Amino acid sequence: MTDYLPGETVHVRRGAIGHRFRYPVEYLFLDPEAPVGPRFFSYNRFNLFAFHDRDHGGERGAGQGAAWARHAFAQEGLSGPYRLRLLAQPRILGRVFNPVCFWMAFRGDDLIAVIAEVNNTFGDRHSYLCANAGFSPIRPADVLEARKIFHVSPFQDIGGGYHFQYAITATHVVIRIDFRNGAEGLIATYRAPRVELTDRRIVGAVLRRPWAPVRIMALILWEALRLKLKGARYRDRPAPPKEELTR
Repeated sequence: MTDYLPGETVHVRRGAIGHRFRYPVEYLFLDPEAPVGPRFFSYNRFNLFAFHDRDHGGERGAGQGAAWARHAFAQEGLSGPYRLRLLAQPRILGRVFNPVCFWMAFRGDDLIAVIAEVNNTFGDRHSYLCANAGFSPIRPADVLEARKIFHVSPFQDIGGGYHFQYAITATHVVIRIDFRNGAEGLIATYRAPRVELTDRRIVGAVLRRPWAPVRIMALILWEALRLKLKGARYRDRPAPPKEELTR
């Protein structure tokens, strides 16, 4: 069954120019190989809420869905059986924008690997693998590092690295991303309860924010304007990395 996560994201910028914002964000936690849900949720077709393979995994706009994630995990050395899950914002009334979503591999109840799939506002995508040595279980206290090579915010350099932490339980999801680049940096968190996706919750979400994906893009631009007015320096978009996945 697909879970609904009515959560909240908080971003706190460190360094010479401080900045902070907090917004509600709704995710789905689903089986990307056989997504199921109530009548107002659909797979690869239009509905109030929907999940489309082409939105995730590989080239942006032409994704391969779960097949890409399975192949990517295998290329990084993950073998043997595991359950694949995806934490992502749904298509709402046919529109979607996911700044970041997460492919997760589980053995039993243990999270053993994550691919953080990052999309910027310039139409680019890059993914980062998060895993312990030997794909041992990822505990909430574990800090998984990845070198930043992808342009996300035009007000931050490409340099430094990410520190990821994941706490995934049967009732809650907590994700922390700590970007560090010398004295500069950013902490982004997402916290949400896990509840069953129902038609009532879908209708409620659509009535509250019918254009949520458009709203996300608008909020990104609004926060960029606030940073610019505070004096943050704008960086031009560099060419994205050629590889799809790094760690």
